[in-house]
Amino acid sequence: MKSRGLYVGRFQPYHNGHQSVLNEVSGEVDEIIIGVGSAQMSHDVNNPFTAGERVLMITRSLEDLGCPFYVIPIEDIQRNALWVAHVRSIAPPFDHVYSSNPLVVQLFSESGVDVIAPRMHMRHDHSGTEIRRRMLNNEPWEDLVPPAVVEVIEEIDGVNRLIRISGSD
Repeated sequence: MKSRGLYVGRFQPYHNGHQSVLNEVSGEVDEIIIGVGSAQMSHDVNNPFTAGERVLMITRSLEDLGCPFYVIPIEDIQRNALWVAHVRSIAPPFDHVYSSNPLVVQLFSESGVDVIAPRMHMRHDHSGTEIRRRMLNNEPWEDLVPPAVVEVIEEIDGVNRLIRISGSD
């Protein structure tokens, strides 16, 4: 029987910290489910990229992962007590959840799911918040994400989108 792990994140954008975690997880399970959280969110300063754009970033970055993976969008339901059931209803069955997000850990733990906190890789720099901040301030950010993510962000003119939506009228 195959073991399957679930890794959930917003991936705004997908970055080298995520890549590091998934490289590690790929050696621990037979398959990985990557849940793109807050899938309904896009075009705002904290969530500038669509679910489809994030799926592109992830799938292109993981072409050589060496472990089968599935990427699924997960929309917020605004009811934490029901969120695990919601995830289970749209994801393939899984044995483990990989997360360091306190709320995700709490919700899955309460539901009896085995939760593993992966080692965080250079957490301060490898965060979506820091990468978006650098984009907005015209600072180098490209070395914090896989090359495929840089390509996707350039394809969609993502930096200019972020700059435009961060402005005021």
